[in-house]
Amino acid sequence: MKVKKVLHIVSVSFSLRYFVGNQFHYFKEKGYEFHVACSDSSEFIALSREFGFTPFPVSILRSINPLQDIKSIYSLYRYIRREQFDIVIAHSPKGGLIGILAAYFARVPKRVFFRHGLVFETVTGVKKHLLINIERLIGFCATSIVNVSPSVTRVSDRLHLNASSKNVLLGKGTCNGIDITKFKLRYGYKDTTVITIGFVGRLSKDKGVIDLIDAWKLLCNEYKAIRLMLIGPLDERDPLPEETLLQIYEDLNIDYVGGVKDTSLYYNKMDIFVLPSYREGFPTVTLEAAASGLPVVTTKVTGCIDSIVENVTGIFAKNTADSLYTILKYYIDNQDISQIHGKNGHQFVRDNFSEDFVYKQIEDKIL
Repeated sequence: MKVKKVLHIVSVSFSLRYFVGNQFHYFKEKGYEFHVACSDSSEFIALSREFGFTPFPVSILRSINPLQDIKSIYSLYRYIRREQFDIVIAHSPKGGLIGILAAYFARVPKRVFFRHGLVFETVTGVKKHLLINIERLIGFCATSIVNVSPSVTRVSDRLHLNASSKNVLLGKGTCNGIDITKFKLRYGYKDTTVITIGFVGRLSKDKGVIDLIDAWKLLCNEYKAIRLMLIGPLDERDPLPEETLLQIYEDLNIDYVGGVKDTSLYYNKMDIFVLPSYREGFPTVTLEAAASGLPVVTTKVTGCIDSIVENVTGIFAKNTADSLYTILKYYIDNQDISQIHGKNGHQFVRDNFSEDFVYKQIEDKIL
């Protein structure tokens, strides 16, 4: 059987573990050969050894830079022509723009774009129109579009980002599923004397961290035996205001961990999980939290709305501090409901978002 050659294109190597991860091992055993194009870094080379792909360093800037972007498209075009890839898969708006255009000019038969989210949802003016039109250009040049959630598909269709016939959805959503074996179902709160609320993600405005900290201050006026655990790096592109950062740094009941390589162990230190985001593609962290037996509080925005079953695995809050306070207080005061929702969430993830299930979808619908 002829080996199928696949090229993945991402803008930053950090995302490879989450966008592709164990797919490299799974499909390599099925006869696929993987290459990855990405901006050069020591992490990129280390990941190539860990996952067994051939690295191709190419500058993919996250911001628009016409001269450099044209150079990167040409460099990728030459690489694609030389290697004769069967499939090119590009991720994120900038990786998609560079990768799908290069694959289009090189006439690759399968050009797949993973729409991981809709950046334009939280911007306005000329920039919003530019980002929407970039999505439309990618959609025109790609042969198929994997929308990572049903809600991303709905917005894509409403804005005519691509022909509906090109849309692909993997099960109920997500791009990669999760390794269910890494997350253990817990029974009951770990410590009924201190309840820990957890958050995992970039510490940014878009993730709703300002609302979360304001809700936290309201909770602290009512409860003394609670803690807030924040996992994730500060986002320099969408920075938090000084007042919010000061609260995070100086509040003795806030455990700011920062960025970590493996988040799976930290969910076992939490009792309630919260993601008050303003936009997502499909939030993997809510699946990880649910797989760990945690009730999930999130918002009814694109992506997040698909990641829980309301009043079964979690509860939706509005993008306000008062709403977050009310829902978090409900879980604190009703530990029996919290435990039921956590158990339901664990089963919901096992049934719909395990890696094996998602990889079979990828094999059937993309490769």
